[in-house]
Amino acid sequence: MENDKKEYKLSGMTCAACAMTIEMVVKELSTVEDATVNLATEKLTVLPKEGFASEQVLEAVKEAGYQAAEKGEQKQSDYAKQVAEKKEKVRQMASQIWFAAGATVPLLYISMGSMIGLPFPSFLDHMMHPIAFVSAQLFLTLPAIWVGWGFYVRGFRNLAKWHPNMDSLIAVGTSAAFLYSLYSVVQVLFGHHTFVHQLYFESVGVIITLVLLGKYLEDNAKGRTSQAIQSLMSLVPNQATVIRYGEVVTIDTEDIKVGDIVRIKPGERMPVDGVVISGQTYVDESMMTGESVPVEKNVGDVITSATMNQTGSIDYKATKVSSDTTLAQIVHLVEEAQGSKAPIAAMADKISLYFVPLVLGLAVLAALLWYVLAGESLQFSLSIFIAVLVIACPCALGLATPTAIMVGTGKGAENGVLIKSGEALEAAHLVDVIVLDKTGTITEGKPSLTDVLTFSTISREALLSLVASSEQHSEHPLAIAVLQAAQAEDLSLAPVTDFQAISGKGIIAQVEAQEVLIGNESLMRQYQIELGEHISDLIFLSHQGKTAMFVALDRQLVGLVAVADQIKKNSREAIAKLQKMGLEVVMLTGDREETAQAIAREAGVDQVIAGVFPDGKADVVRTLQTQGKKVAMVGDGINDAPALVQAEVGIAIGSGTDVAIDSADIVLMHSDLLDVVTAIRLSQATIKNIKENLFWAFAYNTLGIPVAMGLLHVFGGPLLNPMLAGLAMSFSSVSVVTNALRLRRFKIKS
Repeated sequence: MENDKKEYKLSGMTCAACAMTIEMVVKELSTVEDATVNLATEKLTVLPKEGFASEQVLEAVKEAGYQAAEKGEQKQSDYAKQVAEKKEKVRQMASQIWFAAGATVPLLYISMGSMIGLPFPSFLDHMMHPIAFVSAQLFLTLPAIWVGWGFYVRGFRNLAKWHPNMDSLIAVGTSAAFLYSLYSVVQVLFGHHTFVHQLYFESVGVIITLVLLGKYLEDNAKGRTSQAIQSLMSLVPNQATVIRYGEVVTIDTEDIKVGDIVRIKPGERMPVDGVVISGQTYVDESMMTGESVPVEKNVGDVITSATMNQTGSIDYKATKVSSDTTLAQIVHLVEEAQGSKAPIAAMADKISLYFVPLVLGLAVLAALLWYVLAGESLQFSLSIFIAVLVIACPCALGLATPTAIMVGTGKGAENGVLIKSGEALEAAHLVDVIVLDKTGTITEGKPSLTDVLTFSTISREALLSLVASSEQHSEHPLAIAVLQAAQAEDLSLAPVTDFQAISGKGIIAQVEAQEVLIGNESLMRQYQIELGEHISDLIFLSHQGKTAMFVALDRQLVGLVAVADQIKKNSREAIAKLQKMGLEVVMLTGDREETAQAIAREAGVDQVIAGVFPDGKADVVRTLQTQGKKVAMVGDGINDAPALVQAEVGIAIGSGTDVAIDSADIVLMHSDLLDVVTAIRLSQATIKNIKENLFWAFAYNTLGIPVAMGLLHVFGGPLLNPMLAGLAMSFSSVSVVTNALRLRRFKIKS
């Protein structure tokens, strides 16, 4: 069974109906579980089943009248190539528009110039030279038809397949106008000169030119929505210096392989991830961590791609290259998010599916009503028919959601907030409870040893050495604090023959044939170790916001060690801002109640749930959800993974681990709680923008279609000219994309 998503680049789409058509035909394949098309990114995402083959998808898309190409592994040069291709496409569109306009402007002048009193050459006068008058218009219409030929090919092909789209509306409308005008030309040639007043060539030329102009402006604006990815990719140098077979050579970054030795000089960016093997330097990691102070790098330290070398020269071994680098993973996340759909888009998608056939029906109905019941001329009815078809294009509807998501997620990525999907973006604005893990989220996650209490004849140094020896195989933050303290005091460590970590309680270790137990009150009681009056020591330290651990040697209590974890500098400010936004903030921790309350008071948190084991955090989130709450869980992405998945929105803080990236809906690269505020506010701004776009898109079609059908004319008002309908249709799409681009001005800090 194949579970990995497959992505395809699409071409030939022009509106939401196109996207829905492709979705439908691909979903009908027996080897496809699900399929999603994003109009803004022109991307098809397929969830395959057993027996899947890409050829099936490519053929289905082709049969539907569009083109698809499988997306392979994206390299840096691929992005640059795509940007260049988009620019070239926009440039070609501009050339086509100028060509079409070069013929359409004289066409408008000939057809309407005399009506508004403009000077007019006598040889084109419709009374004196009717054949020249109609022939000139026919000739000047042909360039627009040639430039817009794609509308006719795609439009009629999709109409024949019973999948009409925007192109179908334009193709049918302008073809009707052109054929009727051509009929009038023939009549004039046969001497029926009254037909000079029944030409629609100018409508054909103007509609095609304006639609092309609208698409040009739309594509130009859409190009700016993907600037986030472009700016991220630009952080990686195109070339790098590596040492191969003892030779120093300069190669393309894409050609670096795992194990290559990369040489970096001051002022250069790191091309790939790796580990320092020689030299010392300071590296600016602010684009990853948000920390402005450069980090010292020595032999054995980890290097992250796209970070900036500051002072010294280093050689480092490449460990992650190409699509495996940290930056590449970030770019992939952003792409995934930009290509995803928010649930709010479902309504627009369903409407788009039936919209075009409905419009075709309304256009025919309106024309017949005016011709048959109202007794208007064929010319009048045809004008109504064309205007309805042209104004009703659902482009704006299809672009309303994806463009806003592209800009919103891109804005987040630029500021270290990686929103993984449209679903997460939408869910975040509905959150009313923020659950914060304590260690590493509210606090630094780097506790230091504060107290060593002895309860028997054992000395302080011996107790600390015993604890450090037992903890030397543990990666727990508390263990690291003890080990750092022992190292600072230059204490020797004994070998450990057996080690067992008990989740949420502590550890059991064998040190020099002695059983050592280190942990909380629960662990001691589990092994029936008498605590006596020393419980008061635990409570006293807990009230000071310290985490205390009992130490037992061969089932006898011998001491107590305590560590403290300082809250992050921005935690209090972030929590205050979340509360000001009307959100309920809850701190969740495995610490004792006293310790948790001490930290909570310092951080400004009102609600505390303490003594929770890692596997119980998801239950806490579930309990809040049963109360009707929409929960966002913020944690470090490791022991908090089940809770991150359970919550409506899982937020992993820190540039952390693969688990964080896998489990969370949003990843905060800067390890700053203020970015939680940013994520929520960005979600609110994006959803507001989407709702604005959908409102105007719906309003445009709701108001535009009745006007085009002649509703105002019934009450003595004006009739909508097909050319004005084309102008309105084009600029409705542009307005939606332009409104989405306003999100780029979203202020991160406020």
